Amino acid sequence: GGRTGRDGCGGATGSSRKHDEESLASSGAEVQKGNPLIERNIQHLFRKPEVSRMIKKCNDFGAGGVSVAIGELADSLDIDLDAVPVKYEGLDGTELAISESQERMAVVIGRENLEDFLAAAREENLEATPVAVVTDTGRLRMKWRDKIIVDMARDFLDTNGVTQKANITLISPEGENYLQKAPVDTGDLKDAWLKNLASLNACSQKGLIELFDNTVGGRTVFLPFGGKRQLTPVDGMVAKIPVQEGDTTTASIMTYAYDPELFMWSTFHGGVYSLVHAVAKSVALGGDYKRVRLSLQEYFGSPGRDSIKWGKPFSALLGAYLVQSELAIPAIGGKDSMSGTYKDLDVPPTLIAFAVNTVDANKAVSPEFKEAGNRVIWVRVKQDKYSLPDFTDLKEKYERIHRLINDGKVLAASAIHYGGVAATISKMCFGNELGFTFNEDIFSGDIKEEDLFLPDYASLLLELKEGAAPDSLPDAILLGETSNEGLIKIGDVEIRLDEALESWAKPLADVYSGRIEKTEGINKETRDINIDHYAPEKRVQPRIRIAKPTVFIPVFPGTGGEDELAHKFMEAGAKVDEFVFKNLDAGLLEESIEILAGKIKKAQILALPGGASAGDEPEGAGKFIATIFRMPAIQEAVMQLLEERDGLILGIGNGFQALIRLGLLPYGEYRELDEDSPTLSYNVIGRYVSTMVRTKVVSTLSPWLARVEVGSEFVLPVAHGEGRFLASEGLLEELIKKGQVATQYVDCNGNATCDIRYNPNGSVMAIEGITSPDGRIFGKMAHSERIGDNVAKNIPGDKDQKIFAAGVEYFI
Repeated sequence: GGRTGRDGCGGATGSSRKHDEESLASSGAEVQKGNPLIERNIQHLFRKPEVSRMIKKCNDFGAGGVSVAIGELADSLDIDLDAVPVKYEGLDGTELAISESQERMAVVIGRENLEDFLAAAREENLEATPVAVVTDTGRLRMKWRDKIIVDMARDFLDTNGVTQKANITLISPEGENYLQKAPVDTGDLKDAWLKNLASLNACSQKGLIELFDNTVGGRTVFLPFGGKRQLTPVDGMVAKIPVQEGDTTTASIMTYAYDPELFMWSTFHGGVYSLVHAVAKSVALGGDYKRVRLSLQEYFGSPGRDSIKWGKPFSALLGAYLVQSELAIPAIGGKDSMSGTYKDLDVPPTLIAFAVNTVDANKAVSPEFKEAGNRVIWVRVKQDKYSLPDFTDLKEKYERIHRLINDGKVLAASAIHYGGVAATISKMCFGNELGFTFNEDIFSGDIKEEDLFLPDYASLLLELKEGAAPDSLPDAILLGETSNEGLIKIGDVEIRLDEALESWAKPLADVYSGRIEKTEGINKETRDINIDHYAPEKRVQPRIRIAKPTVFIPVFPGTGGEDELAHKFMEAGAKVDEFVFKNLDAGLLEESIEILAGKIKKAQILALPGGASAGDEPEGAGKFIATIFRMPAIQEAVMQLLEERDGLILGIGNGFQALIRLGLLPYGEYRELDEDSPTLSYNVIGRYVSTMVRTKVVSTLSPWLARVEVGSEFVLPVAHGEGRFLASEGLLEELIKKGQVATQYVDCNGNATCDIRYNPNGSVMAIEGITSPDGRIFGKMAHSERIGDNVAKNIPGDKDQKIFAAGVEYFI
């Protein structure tokens, strides 16, 4: 993997001490500077069976760097620090031994496999260097500049150093019981409802979450926000297990839970409910609680010799252990830090529980309400006199919920979040703009208004399919029914969904724009931008037919969508040829350019996938690809593909950006860029965005769109920071007139729009994709390859543009 530098030296120790105003200057270099492009190459290398079978042991270069990553791999080792690849000269032996960086892996392989392993690494554009040998001396030795600078007995290292002890004092929770106290004054129910949604622990984090690519890999079962409006947050991550061939219905679930306010009241209860809430979320998504495995992340203020401070992590872990014992589920890993102190300020006591599980993707359930007129029940887990869950009741109800979900009787499910039933019901309404009406007698029994706001973390809300009996769960409370009214009704109190949504969206809107509010005219666009449909009677045809066309997919440093693209083309019946472009040295670079040109000459289709080529630096997205494609040999091969073999070119995301930079779009040939050339610029909201968009086909000029009708709409993922299509008025008119504008961003009514809720990058004329004059080159920002069975299940709409089948059929 990556080379070693001074960044990351002392990271482990630096993260375990108190900090102050001087820390930025004194400890800034301790922070690791990762390289995700290299990390991805390592993933690709390790997933090859012939490579993974060579690896006897492996370790990442986390805390401690070489000394730990390699030092842990065998009882006896000789490490040659001079062999460690470096970013620059001047590192001493200590720096080489302790520098931390996550884009490197230490592997143990047999001598007989060395050359094969090194060759396999080169094929993935990775440096691999022998730096140590396993010995039988019983010692860890490190050599630097021909001198032994570390020589330690393994027996000593295995003692883990000097044993330390600390006194612990446990303090019982004081003050009003947090779990029985509403977070807002419920005297005015409507006001309380809206203030509750506006709490920082309940409000929308949509703008933050969209900064992370949530559809890469094309296996995301549930996007972070569901419903046609993409506004109902899911309880956790659900994604199909990656397979290189075929498909699978097995999906992984990952949830997490933590309430800082609960921990401030009681670290023991905090530890209990972090685990219970994470498990409840897994159950809501369709998981079996008995199959959950946990990982715990602890973070506490520096305790020093204060026995009360030591009591906080001890108490939290006791609470976690209680849940593990009662539910018979283990923790398989975790991480801790006791350095959450800045001068005299401590972080809130923290134990975040992560719950991992598996589920049949066909059975997984998302939380957005699905239909009007369905009954919703509150499955309320009993508590004992200490406000702890009745685990017998919990296990029985979780098992029944799991059976109901497997039987298809649950349409939507959610664990109860911070803000209680009130906040959870609201968020379940937002996604599909469905209202909710509480039963008129909801407060006639034991339930009080305050109960709707309690942090009832062990309990769940279920929307039942028509015909499913609410009494199929013991003690279930029938809360009410979903509706089409756009209101939440509780007796005489009516809360409009739009005002609830505003309260929920506003708190962090200035920090992370969530694209929730209407923003028509953000580009000063007031005209009608719906483009007249263009459907030619005939499209361009190839002169030579081929039964199984070859698709060539080049993989550049930072490419991130080649797997999905290859899978879709193979699914459509094509032969796929992939090549990893190598630039580790000048010789490999020249060799790669020659190979690239040769492979283009043998292909019928050139497909440029998405990602972030060379990290999209310097000077913007797609520049690295464009630079390579302007090499004379490659330029000649591309034009032969187009002019002599009637070939096709597809560019998605980063690939589209490269085609624009080359002039291949929209002109169909290489051109130098000038002031009149179109471009893909930074998103108008000033940040990266990962979400689903609705696009409409407005021209079927291109062979790539031969299998869809003009006017067809599709819901597809976008994930980019530079996707805003810009062009001069004159060029726009020409593109529209010739049918080269292929697709537009549209709203839920099918109208082209510059509203960033639907056109998140702010493209002029809402343009999402364009073609060359004859349609054989097609570029688009939306990732048509990131689709499949059980993918984006919580977003309604047709997701298959059939462009891959159309591209293959063009030659048949």
